Amino acid sequence: MRLERVTVIGDGGWGTALARLLATNGHAVCLWGAFPDYVDEMRRRRENVKFLPGIALPESLDLSGDLAEAVADADLLVSAVPTQFARRVLRKLARCYRRGVPVVSVTKGIENRTLLRPTQIVADVLGRRVPLAALSGPSHAEEVARGLPTTVAVASRRADLACRVQRVFMAGRFRVYTNTDIVGVELGGAVKNVIAIAAGICDGIGLGDNAKAALLTRGQAEMTRLGVALGARRDTFAGLAGMGDLITTCMSPYGRNRSVGVQIGQGKTRREILDGMEQVAEGVRTTQSVRALARRHGVETPITEQCYRVLFRGKTPLRAVEDLMQRGPKGEVG
Repeated sequence: MRLERVTVIGDGGWGTALARLLATNGHAVCLWGAFPDYVDEMRRRRENVKFLPGIALPESLDLSGDLAEAVADADLLVSAVPTQFARRVLRKLARCYRRGVPVVSVTKGIENRTLLRPTQIVADVLGRRVPLAALSGPSHAEEVARGLPTTVAVASRRADLACRVQRVFMAGRFRVYTNTDIVGVELGGAVKNVIAIAAGICDGIGLGDNAKAALLTRGQAEMTRLGVALGARRDTFAGLAGMGDLITTCMSPYGRNRSVGVQIGQGKTRREILDGMEQVAEGVRTTQSVRALARRHGVETPITEQCYRVLFRGKTPLRAVEDLMQRGPKGEVG
C-alpha cells in the first residue's frame, strides 16, 4: 500500500477516530482543530478528552490549530466538520487549498439554507473541479477508535478515487466497499439522523419493539423515495450507507440523534437538550433540510414531517405518533 500524507479537518469524535485509524495504518496524518488552545491540550495529553475520552492518540499523529500549515503538504484531505460549520471552515481552506488535492467528506447532513449535501458544499466553495468522495456507513467513532470491526462505503464519481480512498482507509478491522452513487451515500447518511431522532422518541415514550421496527422499515422507505427522486440508486439505501447506518444510529446508546429523541420523548425541550450537548446532533437541523428537500421534489416523508413538527412546532410526541398511525390505508411497495 502506498503511504500518503493525509489531513483530517475537524477534531470532533469522528474526525479524531479516523485520524487515529489512518495514523495506525502508517500514513503521515495531521488532525486540524478550530481552537488552537484545545489543540495544544490534546497535544499535551495525547487524548481528545472532550470528544473522544479514554482513547490514546498515537505519537505519530500530528495535531495543528493552523489550517494553512495543516494542509500544506497533504495528498488527501478528509473533511469531518459538522454541516452547519462546514462552509465557514471551507472558506478558510479555500485560501490555502492546493488545486487537485482530493477531498473526502465524512460529514452526515444537509445544509439548511442551500439544501446542499456536504460534497456539494465543498464544490461550491472550492470549485467544481475538486476530486470528491464521500465515506459513510454504520461507524460510531467510539467503536472505530476501540478497534471494533466496522464496515463502511466510499462513493465517488471517479472510480480511481474511490479505490484510492478504499486503500488508504482499509485496515484489519475497518473494511471499506466502493460505490459510485455519491448522492445516495450522502443522503442515506443525512436522512438516517432524522429517523434516529424519531426512534429515540419511540424509546423515550416506551412504544416498544414493534413500533421501532416499523419505524426503521418505513424510515428506510422514506429515505429511498427521497433519494431516488434526487437521482440516487434505490439499492444504495439497502446497503451500508442506508439501512446499515440507520440500524446503528437508531439502536446504539452512542447515537447522539437517538439520544435527542429519547430526551424529547421524556419531556425535555429541543433547546434544553442542545444546550446541554458538547457534540453536534446533526439530525436536528437536518430535519429542516430533509423536509424542505422533500417538499421541493414533491416526495412524501411522513416521519420527517412529524419529527419536524415535534422539534420545531411544539407538537407532542404522542400526538405525532397518533397522526402517523391514523394515516389512510396504503400498499407497502410501489
